[in-house]
Amino acid sequence: MDSRLAALEQWLRARFPDAPFALAPASEDASFRRYLRVTLRDGRSFIAMDAPPDKEDCRPFLGVAAEFAAAGVHVPKVHFQDLGQGFLLLEDLGDATYLARLSAASAPALYASATDALVAIQRATRAGVLPEYDRALLERELRLFPDWYLARERRFEADAGEKRALEAAFEVILANNLAQPRVFVHRDYHSRNLMVCEPAPGILDFQDAVHGPITYDLVSLFRDAYIAWDEEQVLDWVARYWEKGRKAGLPVRADFGEFYRDFEWMGVQRQLKVVGIFARLCHRDGKRRYLDDIPRVLGYLRAACSRYRELDGLARLLERLA
Repeated sequence: MDSRLAALEQWLRARFPDAPFALAPASEDASFRRYLRVTLRDGRSFIAMDAPPDKEDCRPFLGVAAEFAAAGVHVPKVHFQDLGQGFLLLEDLGDATYLARLSAASAPALYASATDALVAIQRATRAGVLPEYDRALLERELRLFPDWYLARERRFEADAGEKRALEAAFEVILANNLAQPRVFVHRDYHSRNLMVCEPAPGILDFQDAVHGPITYDLVSLFRDAYIAWDEEQVLDWVARYWEKGRKAGLPVRADFGEFYRDFEWMGVQRQLKVVGIFARLCHRDGKRRYLDDIPRVLGYLRAACSRYRELDGLARLLERLA
């Protein structure tokens, strides 16, 4: 018997004592959280978040939701909360993700809305509000690649030269990432966490937000693990964001070429992290479906590494893995 589901149903009955409701899975999550759609007989619907308190903390979600709402973007309204049990009742933003609706025809408008929202979030940046995306966290994410993808998924033993090359690559990647201007960072701003609703986009899964490099969320959006676009198209969308950022007074580089280089180097960090996370989700959590998206992410990674001499050693390691 699912004891947490039973506790959640009891909690919901107390919120809606005179309104029968039905529960159904709303979405999957890569964490210990789960989401269920609560549909009342009168047609109203909500999303219940079940976050076991011994594994997840709802407070960061609530704090970031307040910050992002104050910035003027659409995050789910919190109707009820019970931090002791790890339950939240949220506004239902529907089930139309960007991933489900993106096409060559719809992409320009959807991405324009997504970058408008991103600029609004970044303009609202205040130091000391969110945790720092510091060297320790960035490096810990990088090490997911050798620990989970190389060792566990590929059973690959790098030789001494390859280990030195990987460490050297990590150092230059971190140096670039840490030198970038810092803003609020959603940290998973991609097509599965953006919803097509009114107003659009609805923004989900922001509880891990930090104060970090300005290009991070842009990379999440346009070097998406779940959908890929031609490089020329990505370049155009990044340039459009850069123009919006300049007009909004964001601390983007004055030279677009330098900004795009930062975008690519931030992408290398995120792609190494994502490949490692997807391997961990498979081998630690039994979620094998994430392995299907690794080739797309490795494609981004190989392409970026091939363009920068400082990443030659990492590029050679990736070629050996191909």
